[in-house]
Amino acid sequence: MHMADALLSPAVGGVMTGVSALAIGYGVKRISKDTLDDKKIPMMGVMGALVFAGQMINFTIPGTGSSGHIGGGILLAALLGPFPALLTLASVLLIQCLFFADGGLLAYGCNVFNMGVTSCFLAFQFIFKPLIAKGMSAKGIDPPRIFIASIAAVVVGLQAGAFCVVLETLLSGVTELPFGAFLLLMQPIHLAIGVVEGLVTAGVLCYVHQVRPELLHSAVENTKLPPALSLGKILVSLLVLTVLVGGILSLFASAYPDGLEWSMEKVAGTAELEREGPVYAAAASVVESTAFMPDYGFAGNEEGSALGTAAAGIVGSIITIVLAGGIGYIIHTLRKKTTVSV
Repeated sequence: MHMADALLSPAVGGVMTGVSALAIGYGVKRISKDTLDDKKIPMMGVMGALVFAGQMINFTIPGTGSSGHIGGGILLAALLGPFPALLTLASVLLIQCLFFADGGLLAYGCNVFNMGVTSCFLAFQFIFKPLIAKGMSAKGIDPPRIFIASIAAVVVGLQAGAFCVVLETLLSGVTELPFGAFLLLMQPIHLAIGVVEGLVTAGVLCYVHQVRPELLHSAVENTKLPPALSLGKILVSLLVLTVLVGGILSLFASAYPDGLEWSMEKVAGTAELEREGPVYAAAASVVESTAFMPDYGFAGNEEGSALGTAAAGIVGSIITIVLAGGIGYIIHTLRKKTTVSV
């Protein structure tokens, strides 16, 4: 559901960039006051890399000619907490935009809001967290509850995000996408995508809960992890999964257009609208100069290749680990210094 710049007016893109910046700033402030212990810093990097790799795999929605990919907001929030999750997902989206030309620079604020804020803040806080909290006990959380909470939260988050996309195009005056017709396609297709992502999210969470239940409890209850807790096993297993997903499974991604592109084709007859103007040209110029593997392949290879896709999955995952983990480390360090000085 990555929006391109052509779907937005400069005014809407600018306002949504400001809104997302405020949400990220709020997240940073809450992290500095609450809990981001040093054990969760590597988790930010590794989970960000897993979401990056996961978003490369489009899965087919049977009978529609469409496909979808995970957003990852609920998965991140369930293991990191909502505020580190938003920062991690914002890092993933920035890397995708600048280095892989996936999602426009003008549209970055919209993508952060539509995929991050709606899931990490709204759906996690009001759907996932209450459902999981009711089933928490000394014996752990039953898998059926994890599945119900995951599917419900992901579906709500995606429905909210899809509606925001339609609303943003309306406010941008994109006449090729009439509000009613666009809405009637976007919501149902993202409902189907949400169910699949919910199942994937629940599967990963059930595995993590079986190995390290403290992670899910910590995120839901907003508490620190036990000092003696070792995350080595879970980190290694998630890294292996990331390599498999980004380096191998990404080669088998569906060739069908994703839910947004499919909806655009049904309404406008094309998934690639064009807009002219200095703002669009400037944003495109920045991405062209930074995207060293556009469309997740080697630059200059328009047809793409298996090697290029696999390399993009691995390289992107590594960059995500460095950026998301680095952001977590900087915030954690500053928080410790502020606490000591006080």
